[in-house]
Amino acid sequence: MTRRLGFFTRLVRSDPDQDAATVYRHALEQFDAAERLGYDTAWVAQHHLDPDEGGLPSPFVFLAHAAARNPKLRLGTAIVTLALEDPLRVAEDAAVLDVLTGGRLELGFGAGGSKHAFDLFELGSADRQQVYADKLTRVTAALTGTPLVGGRGLNPPAPELRNRLWQATFSASGARRAGLAGDGLLLSKAQPRDAATANSALWEIQEPLVNAYLAALPAGASPRIGASRGVFVADDGAAARTLAERGAQRFLDQFRRNHDADFAGSVEEILRDTYFGTPDEVAVQLSADTALRHATDLIVQVHPVDPGHEATLRSIELIATKVAPQLGWREGNTQ
Repeated sequence: MTRRLGFFTRLVRSDPDQDAATVYRHALEQFDAAERLGYDTAWVAQHHLDPDEGGLPSPFVFLAHAAARNPKLRLGTAIVTLALEDPLRVAEDAAVLDVLTGGRLELGFGAGGSKHAFDLFELGSADRQQVYADKLTRVTAALTGTPLVGGRGLNPPAPELRNRLWQATFSASGARRAGLAGDGLLLSKAQPRDAATANSALWEIQEPLVNAYLAALPAGASPRIGASRGVFVADDGAAARTLAERGAQRFLDQFRRNHDADFAGSVEEILRDTYFGTPDEVAVQLSADTALRHATDLIVQVHPVDPGHEATLRSIELIATKVAPQLGWREGNTQ
């Protein structure tokens, strides 16, 4: 049963001529639609420099504006690339935003990010996992009220925000770390594969992460598992496939241009972790995803399809009205 339904956007351009103002306006209109349709949460990710990878380097600024437009949505970062940030400034910005939103911030962190982003902040040779772990410790301490200097703690204080931290990871060890901390676990819409998992379904790869997380949770702690999924729903199945394949090809071209010109991936590989089609088709696909049976949050995004603004708005509507109810979600049935 889906307890909470979330919408996620990477703020990616759907055509190369779009400027940032248009991308941001469309994302805000999509948040507006999500609130109107009863979604519980809306999420953004942090990316640097490359608008085709993601268009938002400053998630707290964007979410502050979105919060003023949408008084009911819970607003999340999935993720802030914590290794690239000053952890105390992150804690301060998050605390201010949480106060302004009346306690509606869901604060997600991750260690990953593109090589060019780490080069930008002169961390290209750093041990990402260690830097992340050290900065996560400092953020957590600040949020819990630990004195920072001269006996002074975080201002404004944000003790409740500590209970709304999430960690994103691709590994069982990372999931265990999130569980031991009592944090939420964020599962990605796609998962790296090796030779042993080349033909595995997404949920088959992620089930060990879920199991490691649940096993590590302290006694009495309630699990929080957010499963991000690439989901694109249209009224016509053939049209959905056409748009999905077009978007996957655009994503593949961008990946080769920015990462590996010799990458031999295919459209089919890009789409293998994406659910697309009519509402009934997508509901069947999602019902087969066993990792979702443990999820407290289903978080949907149209990436890598990125079919354009109007098609995205229609997908948001169809998910809320036709797909999610088949998975057990109802507007207003969650806390």
